[in-house]
Amino acid sequence: MTDQPSLIIVEDDATFARTLARSFERRGYRVRVAANPAELDLLLDAEVPERAVVDLKLGTASGLPCVATLHARDPEMLIVVLTGYASIATAVEAIKLGACHYLVKPSNTDDIEAAFGKAPGDASVPVAGRASSIKTHEWEMINEMLAETGFNISETARRLGMHRRTLARKLEKRPVK
Repeated sequence: MTDQPSLIIVEDDATFARTLARSFERRGYRVRVAANPAELDLLLDAEVPERAVVDLKLGTASGLPCVATLHARDPEMLIVVLTGYASIATAVEAIKLGACHYLVKPSNTDDIEAAFGKAPGDASVPVAGRASSIKTHEWEMINEMLAETGFNISETARRLGMHRRTLARKLEKRPVK
């Protein structure tokens, strides 16, 4: 048995995954990378890691099932979810499914290690006194509905009561990752 902590990175962006893996390897981690849920299953058959970093959006798929799979394999595993465009809905779901923390990209190795260290939670975190903007609220609703519909743009637009092309334009300006 080795003293190195084991880590699995579930990320579809090969360049980012490689960079993150190298950074963790320099810090003494044994790192394996999966680009999708199928690769994750294969890696978990060989070894269940102590820690995991999961991208929320893996191509057209959601990373949330990966969080559930990892948590089911080892409820004590520390799982950090990364996303390019955070929403309250996906943060809540990630935590419910077993993630210990949820970080917005760009996040670096220091941020992720700090998140692993805050796994038990911090009750002293101040409650924000500022209300969300209308644009932030709109973006959170779009992200929540995208997650509910499996990232189907036409169905999301229908449920939100907007034209599909309008939603597509909004997503072009601020793509979901």
